[in-house]
Amino acid sequence: MSHPLPFKKVTTHSLAKMKAAGEKISMVTAYDYSFARLFDGAGMDVILAGDSAGNVMAGQSTTLQVTLDQMIYHGQCVARGISRALLVVDLPFG
Repeated sequence: MSHPLPFKKVTTHSLAKMKAAGEKISMVTAYDYSFARLFDGAGMDVILAGDSAGNVMAGQSTTLQVTLDQMIYHGQCVARGISRALLVVDLPFG
């Protein structure tokens, strides 16, 4: 079993400090608990639950069809897998 990295939780304040110090900030997209847990454990700074979940997870042709309820669902799934990274969730277009 992997062990979590001994880093503090990433916040908007810590991201601003990283940027000011010229540190690189890592960001990746996840649509579910499993990938969020993997990415968080790997030390990603920011994890995005993007509206592209409509394309990747639901087979929709565009992100325009993604609903707020779908984004809430994907955001909740990703949030359950994160203990350190900052979570960003897209809002749907409509």
